[in-house]
Amino acid sequence: MAAPSLLHWRRVSSSTGPVPRARHGHRAVAIRELMIIFGGGNEGIADELHVYNTATNQWFLPAVRGDIPPGCAAHGFVCDGTRILVFGGMVEYGRYSNELYELQASRWLWKKVKPHPPPSGLPPCPRLGHSFSLYGNKCYLFGGLANESEDSNNNVPRYLNDFYELELQHGSGVVGWNIPVTKGLVPSPRESHTAVIYCRKGSGSPQMFVFGGMCGARLDDLWQLDIETMSWSKPETKGTVPLPRSLHTASVIGNKMYIFGGWVPHKGENMETSPHDCEWRCTSSFSYLNLDTAEWTTLVSDSQEDKKNSRPRPRAGHCAVAIGTRLYFWSGRDGYKKALNSQVCCKDLWYLDTEKPLAPSQVQLIKATTSSFHVKWDEVPTVEGYLLQLNTDLPYQAASAESSAAPSMPGGRAEPHRQGGSGTLAHGISDTINSAETERTAAKGISVRNKADFKAADLKATSHSPLASGASNHSSCVADVLRKNEGPHTSANASVLSSCLDLRTVIPETSVSGTVSGAQTLIAQHTIKTESPSTNGAVVKDETALTALSTKAEVDETCVLPATKISRVEIHATAMPLSKETPSIPVATVKAGERQWCDVGIFKNNTALVNQFYLLPKGKQGASKVENADVPDYSLLKKQDLVPGTAYRFRVAAINGCGISPFSKVSEFKTCIPGFPGAPSAVRISKNAEGIHLSWEPPTSPSGNILEYSAYLAIRTAQIQDNPSQLVFMRIYCGLKTSCTVTAGQLANAHIDYTSRPAIVFRISAKNEKGYGPATQVRWLQGNNKKAPLN
Repeated sequence: MAAPSLLHWRRVSSSTGPVPRARHGHRAVAIRELMIIFGGGNEGIADELHVYNTATNQWFLPAVRGDIPPGCAAHGFVCDGTRILVFGGMVEYGRYSNELYELQASRWLWKKVKPHPPPSGLPPCPRLGHSFSLYGNKCYLFGGLANESEDSNNNVPRYLNDFYELELQHGSGVVGWNIPVTKGLVPSPRESHTAVIYCRKGSGSPQMFVFGGMCGARLDDLWQLDIETMSWSKPETKGTVPLPRSLHTASVIGNKMYIFGGWVPHKGENMETSPHDCEWRCTSSFSYLNLDTAEWTTLVSDSQEDKKNSRPRPRAGHCAVAIGTRLYFWSGRDGYKKALNSQVCCKDLWYLDTEKPLAPSQVQLIKATTSSFHVKWDEVPTVEGYLLQLNTDLPYQAASAESSAAPSMPGGRAEPHRQGGSGTLAHGISDTINSAETERTAAKGISVRNKADFKAADLKATSHSPLASGASNHSSCVADVLRKNEGPHTSANASVLSSCLDLRTVIPETSVSGTVSGAQTLIAQHTIKTESPSTNGAVVKDETALTALSTKAEVDETCVLPATKISRVEIHATAMPLSKETPSIPVATVKAGERQWCDVGIFKNNTALVNQFYLLPKGKQGASKVENADVPDYSLLKKQDLVPGTAYRFRVAAINGCGISPFSKVSEFKTCIPGFPGAPSAVRISKNAEGIHLSWEPPTSPSGNILEYSAYLAIRTAQIQDNPSQLVFMRIYCGLKTSCTVTAGQLANAHIDYTSRPAIVFRISAKNEKGYGPATQVRWLQGNNKKAPLN
């Protein structure tokens, strides 16, 4: 974790949609990139459900239905997949609840559930300020505050330290309460504490950690419960323990429990002499506990003042949510002295990256031309941009004066909360993965629409199914398409995932034989070996799953997912300068004999159209190990154009508030030679009685008359088993038609590529008077098993 002075807090601004009113005592959970908030109080208890989409910087109010619970504050709130459970809380002043509600977020459907009482003993009494933690199929309830008085206007507080477990049914519903028999000394009664559950890798025994809380005075003790043995203990810790506090938040990322905010003793008070009489104030202190070593680390101390408003101001009763390795904080109450009743509620939303991002996947090729590449890489969650670099064996030459001018770039840093564009609202959560048109959003299960209203019926989840409801009537093929620069055109075109590869530098043909279903079938056709592993596929992360072909004779049926309309441009490949807020990009000196890595630019999204690169100062190159160096000013650097028929190596790194990730593995692609035809496009796959039907559209730039097409299939060989990234192809078609049939016998010999999701790989190329141009590669996604594709 970065040192305290290097924390890069970000305050979120310019969000769209109905922003909820500020509050405290609310709770929040995360479902993928969504932060879901319920309850809390500020001039009355809130009863609405608010959702914030961290990827699009948009708030929305889902149209919930069913047994909608009353508003509550200081309640239990946990998330199990797309199911949320709410227990207890204050429903009005002095009146607490012990009711349990379930929300199915895939349909925004509330349901009141009634667990069976424990076999021995009473169910939990009405309470607030308790902890409610989920692990596996059980929720664990500890402590809280009850009202001993039957008169809600005459509050007689009773602090609790009882412990319950609630068994859940799979998917929906609950079984009942149980009162586990625990061992060891039980923590003292308390409310407004935190409890998290952590399971160390390899140990297999989940542990619940309870920290702080209130019992007349604030507490700073740490307790540990072994969930398997139900044994309480008080671990010895190292480092500086955070001040006693309540109404703070605790969030687990990796092996760290992050503690932020809360009520702490007022400076100068001696708690040991008067713990009940001292005054309390909000804090913005920030610490974490390493749950493996039990060592505390202070990131922001209570004495550090923030005069530049560069981090959240002191608060208590706020909410915190971890999405990936990023922490979000929203609202809460602020007040210097609680006794003066002068606190107000904060309205701000902040986030903090806690770790550098992981390295992105290899750069993947979508399209190559004589002077450009259209490339992409798998998206890394919660990053602010990507640094793309290349090098080549050609000597670098300064570009012309025209081309060395600064490019037209959008100002400012990569702001992840502005990617969605105004007017786009996310309206629900679904387990369905949609077509490639919704590439970035659909993989996270969010249906994005252009309407401000929606119907819950639109959000039908398809539990564990890779197909949308509209594609579930048969098991024909389903796939994505990335058609050159233009994206999908029709639903029929959304049947393949394509990339363009140069097949003009391949090994001469050989012959391969194989056995198909007990019958000998000679496959003496064109076999192709890729030039290097780097040409192995433009694999898109957000691929729509393909089912294996059915053996039923349903001829000429193509199964595609319905496209979801979105209001933003899918591919944003504009390079942008770094602002002062963006972490420094490290640089290092080039060693003798090494090729210099040059910056292509910083990109907001995970795609780029590359036709030029920047010439860095002599003897400098991007490197991932040297930190805190100045970022080059791209407006002052010369640029160089890509050259036809030239191989270029690419790598990419992700950037967030903590810095830059390691670079990806290197990929290598070659620009096309002028005069050769472009790659075929709009590839479609459908099944027929003989196997599958493969069709495509002619190249958009044929550069003359197309003389023939060739289609190739990646096949199983001993060589591939030794080196899975080195694909071997056989030619399965050669002719003038823009379609062919791939027989069951040929498919039985197909190699299943597991570099990402299981797929059969095809390549299709066109030939003109000058020769063959680059090929379009398509990955026909299979199920997770290794059976033959027609089984």
